[in-house]
Amino acid sequence: MNKNLKIQGFVLIDVDVVALNNAGKSTISNFDNAIATKAVYKNGKTYVYVSGQAWRYWWRDSLQKNLNWDLSPIIRENKIAYTNADPITYPDDDIFGYMRAASEEITDEKGKKKNVNITVTRVSPLKNSAIVSVASVKPVENWSSMARQEGDSVPYGKQEYSAIMKGMFSLDINMVGTFSNYNKTGYQNLSDKLKAEALDKGAIEVDDNYVPDHKLIQMPKEIRIQRAIDTIKALKNISGGAMQTDNLGDVTPKFIILATTNTGNHPFSHVAKSKGERDEYATLNIECIREVLNEYKDNFIGNVFIGKRNGFLDDENESLTKLTEDYKDLVIYGPVNEIIDSYCKQLNNQMK
Repeated sequence: MNKNLKIQGFVLIDVDVVALNNAGKSTISNFDNAIATKAVYKNGKTYVYVSGQAWRYWWRDSLQKNLNWDLSPIIRENKIAYTNADPITYPDDDIFGYMRAASEEITDEKGKKKNVNITVTRVSPLKNSAIVSVASVKPVENWSSMARQEGDSVPYGKQEYSAIMKGMFSLDINMVGTFSNYNKTGYQNLSDKLKAEALDKGAIEVDDNYVPDHKLIQMPKEIRIQRAIDTIKALKNISGGAMQTDNLGDVTPKFIILATTNTGNHPFSHVAKSKGERDEYATLNIECIREVLNEYKDNFIGNVFIGKRNGFLDDENESLTKLTEDYKDLVIYGPVNEIIDSYCKQLNNQMK
């Protein structure tokens, strides 16, 4: 397997009257208890967004609820919190990374047991952007009230919006289920005790392609493949967001691109664009997709998979069909969930 394989993904979601990620108390509202939504400014325009951390929370939750992942326990000490930092037992520690300062009991040369301090860290194989609106959005503050009690109602305000939003992610295939444990910042993934446990459970030592004379600890192939495939399949049923009780929004992808590349560069960041006099409409940038397919053709491993939900941006159906015909040896196009499953079949073969 190529030592630099990455899964590159791009998604669009389509939401109406939502407040997916809030920013705390609003400083511009006339209400004392008003909540603002998260927004950023670019070129004088406002774009709403969901933080990358929130998206990762949804992702983890989907893996637990829909794919039966046993999530790593969270340990709280004073003002810090961390997971169990055991990627052998808990797949989310493997995929999402961790940092933990802990102690471990060892037996010294004289046979005496003692505790030693050890800090383990793992850079996340899964990296993701924030989810940000493609077009500029002006959130609207809507008035609500609690009025079921006796006496006056209690008013409050919240910002809501409708938007097509984009996000991208990258999963390092070679890092999944593969760990280093030498004493260097970011490379001490496992303690000596956890390394021994991993080897007892069927892990093997393999050469580190980047650091000569060092070995990596790699879990069995079937476990690594399953963790990578589960991570992608979780997108089919991902859910989450604030205010879902009365602002329910579907955050599953309505458009998705999935590809395996031999480089860490993410090529799909600009395949959606805004249009209109005030950049208020979102659409696909078909010419950008074509440009990416041409310029990165030597970096794609296997096919590029493009999925779109029927009813979403249907004015692009003809352009996407034509694109598929022009790149019939490279592009596979279809419904979102079918495309996710098809890509995972390709991934299964690429990780063998």
